Amino acid sequence: MRIPITKPFFGVEELRAVQLPLESGWVVQGPFVREFEEKFSAFTGARFSVATSSCTTALHIAVAALGLKPGDEVIVPAFTWVSTANVVEYMGAKPVFCDIDLRTFNIDTSQIEALITPRTVGMIPVHLFGLCADMHPILEIARKHNLWVVEDAACAFGARYCGRHAGTFGEMGCFSFHPRKSITTGEGGMITTQREDFDQLARSLRDHGASRSDLARHEGKAGFLLAEYNHLGYNYRMTDIQGALGCAQMERAEWILAERARRARLYDEMLAEVEWLQTPVVPDGYVHGYQSYVCLFCPEKPTLDNVERLHQRRNQLMRRLEEKGIATRQGTHAPVILGYYAEKYGLRPEQFPNAYMADRLSLALPLYVQMTKDEQTIVCENLRRALDA
Repeated sequence: MRIPITKPFFGVEELRAVQLPLESGWVVQGPFVREFEEKFSAFTGARFSVATSSCTTALHIAVAALGLKPGDEVIVPAFTWVSTANVVEYMGAKPVFCDIDLRTFNIDTSQIEALITPRTVGMIPVHLFGLCADMHPILEIARKHNLWVVEDAACAFGARYCGRHAGTFGEMGCFSFHPRKSITTGEGGMITTQREDFDQLARSLRDHGASRSDLARHEGKAGFLLAEYNHLGYNYRMTDIQGALGCAQMERAEWILAERARRARLYDEMLAEVEWLQTPVVPDGYVHGYQSYVCLFCPEKPTLDNVERLHQRRNQLMRRLEEKGIATRQGTHAPVILGYYAEKYGLRPEQFPNAYMADRLSLALPLYVQMTKDEQTIVCENLRRALDA
């Protein structure tokens, strides 16, 4: 038996959905993308949703729309997928890394203000693995220092904070529909915003800076004339095949999220007495989206002195599980120790101890809608045996 880290859930509805654009002949960004955006707004409570080719391109559009420029600084977590920092670099600006809370894996809000300089223009908090960052202090700091906030909500579909869906707090939120996410369009992303001006600008920037889309030209008058191009834009459009798939996934989104949460609760129960594994924390007032079930390997209290030894033990444990056909992954990486950022900015692991320990000791377990209780039992039993071995 092989147990993958995850697998998307598709049924006959998704199969039929992707056929419809092929039958219509309209396969580029079109009516199904528009419908997907409308469904996404209805689900999240965002006033506007703008589909893109990925979450990375969504983030890139967001910071471009906000006017990020060379010389500016943006505060980002030190433990996140590298694209969070990359989009700042794309604009010639500087990502300033903030350490995380090792319990939640999210940005440590108590360290943010010390990083603000006269060049700081914004923050990109990340809702990692499906748990929202602590947004109230982040927004309070943003107001105090006149900073914008873009939420990296790549993992946060279904995640809520104090009753509101992720992606509805800052100027914009950015979501991912990669196959490891709860709902998927293969590749794909979405920008959410409450502001009409950002909505209109994001729609233009994803389409080379065009004043109107191909679909609008096709449906309206004077379609033989090209649009005007008043912005330096990108080709970050979602196809209608992806949009149709997204529509079908949205129809079962509540069920998918409920099933993932049910399996996460079962893990919580099965692993409750495993003292060497810190399972996902869900503070009061939060709803976890469970994009993944990420634990911390901690047979001892992690420190900078013992982290490398614990890292080797974690890797041995993961290797033993792999030999049994059980896939695991580290949660994500710490960009501050990756070659590009470490070399460019002279960063050292000890500057970001929690991010470094999370990079070396996080452990994601298999989680997907089709997963059976027997499969979860196999994972947990082998997890215990692997450590004993």
